Amino acid sequence: MESSLPIPLSAIKAAQENLKGQILRTPLIRFYQEDADTEIYLKPENLQPIGSFKLRGAGNAMALASDAQLADGVYTASAGNMAQGVAWHARQRGIPCRVIVPDHAPKTKLEAIERLGACYIKVPFEQWWQVIVDHHFDGMKGLFIHPVSDPAVMAGNGTIGLEILEDLPDVDAVIVPYGGGGLSTGIASAIKALKPDTKIFASEVETAAPLAPSLQAGHPVNVDYIPSFVDGIGSSGILSEMWPRVRAVLDGSIVVGLQQIVKAIQLLLKRNHLLAEGAGASALAAGLTGKSGGKKIVCVISGGNIDLTKLQAILDNKIPATTK
Repeated sequence: MESSLPIPLSAIKAAQENLKGQILRTPLIRFYQEDADTEIYLKPENLQPIGSFKLRGAGNAMALASDAQLADGVYTASAGNMAQGVAWHARQRGIPCRVIVPDHAPKTKLEAIERLGACYIKVPFEQWWQVIVDHHFDGMKGLFIHPVSDPAVMAGNGTIGLEILEDLPDVDAVIVPYGGGGLSTGIASAIKALKPDTKIFASEVETAAPLAPSLQAGHPVNVDYIPSFVDGIGSSGILSEMWPRVRAVLDGSIVVGLQQIVKAIQLLLKRNHLLAEGAGASALAAGLTGKSGGKKIVCVISGGNIDLTKLQAILDNKIPATTK
């Protein structure tokens, strides 16, 4: 089975060794609900020092890079969380970090990038997406760490899958927020290698959900991208290099609405005292639909970096306005 998976289990286990002492080994937490037929567990990556799982992939990619590759520093393209992951590790190494961000990147994440000692360049969303497609930004020095399709990044992400199986060996389904596919591919590769019958589902937001129609059509499909407060996932299409990978390991995509995500953020705060951003809460929103099947479900809470103004709107049971 391992030979057919996008990321080898051996690479994910090596990443686990590379990341020892650099990340938080997050627990599985039972989601509190009464009279439910299913058991939902939360994998709270929002508890990482930067508030996101991105610390794992960025750390593994930089651990595998040579000193020569890192001589001019590093850069990435990110709406905020991967930027913080790369910036965190660059600061530990004492090397420069630069970030290309889309023009809708939230203030909270931009402030965090600067706080970690990195600088950012804000560009229109279409230009930012092109950097991700091209793996390059003209005139930028340093090693480019791709936020999605770098195998070292995906192997680092896959360590989440190893931890899930260590804590819940009989898990039936895992739901992972889908941005570009790097997180779901890494986690699915780890879990499918060790427990191939476990179902792995993506969670997408209805305003930017290309994966669900692509899986249904059997080929990549482009969709309209509508910016929303769910800024950490979603795009207008599937990266060409990621399509064969996600198609090979994902069992489906569960698309949820903005109001469902608002409700999931509220529930995480009220019942488990966990703060999630829209992308992170999308997994719980998808889990609560019951569409994943199975008795024991794990929802990956990928991040918790949300603007306070957006959080206030959510607490008021409103869908936040999209602000930069």
